[in-house]
Amino acid sequence: MSTDGSSSLFSPATIGAMSVANRIAMAPLTRSRADADGVHSELAVEYYRQRASAGLIISEATNISRQGRGYAFTPGIYTDAHVAAWHRVVEAVHGAGGKIVCQLWHVGRMSHVDLQEGGAAPVAPSAIRAGELIFLETQTQAPPSMPRALETGEIPSLIEDYRNAARRAREAGFDGVEVHAANCYLLEQFIRDSTNKRTDAYGGSIENRTRLPIEVVTAVAEIVGADRVGVRLSPLTRAVGDTPLDSNPRATYGYLAHQLGQLGLAYLHCVEGQTRGPNAAADFDFKALHAVFGGKYIANNGYDRQLALDAIGSGHAAMIAFGRPFISNPDLVERLRRDAPLADADNTTFYGGGAEGYTSYGTLSELAAS
Repeated sequence: MSTDGSSSLFSPATIGAMSVANRIAMAPLTRSRADADGVHSELAVEYYRQRASAGLIISEATNISRQGRGYAFTPGIYTDAHVAAWHRVVEAVHGAGGKIVCQLWHVGRMSHVDLQEGGAAPVAPSAIRAGELIFLETQTQAPPSMPRALETGEIPSLIEDYRNAARRAREAGFDGVEVHAANCYLLEQFIRDSTNKRTDAYGGSIENRTRLPIEVVTAVAEIVGADRVGVRLSPLTRAVGDTPLDSNPRATYGYLAHQLGQLGLAYLHCVEGQTRGPNAAADFDFKALHAVFGGKYIANNGYDRQLALDAIGSGHAAMIAFGRPFISNPDLVERLRRDAPLADADNTTFYGGGAEGYTSYGTLSELAAS
């Protein structure tokens, strides 16, 4: 074994029921390239195929229902057309030797009436309006609309939406699913006492505030198998929607990680710090989350090559998820292996548009041949 741990970072592993070629995951990256109905084009097929050398691709956040949608041109996984489009993506990734899971997403209060069926209000655990801006189909931005609190009686149908999305993901051929319970979207809005002011069985105590994520994950696992389910958490993220942190994140997320660990899941995936910010693993005891979860752990946020080598070599994580570097480096695994320079991404092409800034970045071999 190399003394810098590189043979571990680039060695095969098993994550739940999935055998992966290396310990480098592609983090979920919203790119807003689907059509107005959330159906992907052939551009997405090429985009994901280009990045299939990742040990595991975690798809961009994918809406479980029309109600779950909060940004224009993001993909869905709840209609036949969605399944057909994603099936082409999955086939391309598998054909290139990769593995891919579908990240299941409901934005909760981070939405706008223009994106909701019939102009309905977005839903949330409590009627607390989010900050930030929402991208609309008119190519304009607007503040999130005032949400309404979900009725207790509506929660079973919400869980059924997750179950249906998992069923659809299985039909599309995904290797598994990741439940998005991070970045201040619906499930994390339930988790945090800053956004959950409910007085029913889904609010108040830590046990009650984490009830919905656990019920969702349990339902999804019944469809695809627990060893093909991952969960993403972000105890320190506040940027999305100007969302305050939980008053006791160590206790809240520790309890949740322990309960999730009892389900025999494929992995726990944590954003170690502020989304889009530097790695902040030292600011929170993520090792404790890993320990109480007891299973495979994927670390994400601000990782570079050396941090990844160290995290894998020390046993901190089973995989490292890279986000933005995968945008401009489709062959990121090979670049990291060679310790080659990374291409910079054009952030003006992150969201929306066509091939430019999406499938237009070259690999080392392509650049050498040009």
